Amino acid sequence: MAKPNKKGPTKTVQIYCSKCKALLYKYRKGGKGSLVKCFIERIVEDYTNTACSCPECGVVFGREMLIRGTPAYKMIGGKVTMK
Repeated sequence: MAKPNKKGPTKTVQIYCSKCKALLYKYRKGGKGSLVKCFIERIVEDYTNTACSCPECGVVFGREMLIRGTPAYKMIGGKVTMK
């Protein structure tokens, strides 16, 4: 399978918890669709204490997986928003 683009996109989005609106990540997202997965190598700034868990309300918003052979976080629908 094809790996994600090495250079990566230049557009940066901010990812927030849907429940408490805490900032979770600054992420280089490609495309204009909804946020389904976050490749770990594309995360610019990480504001979480433990992987896939909100630092303020503690809700689990994703799972660690290998997607196309690359470590990534698979997001649970409706748990995160992005701007």
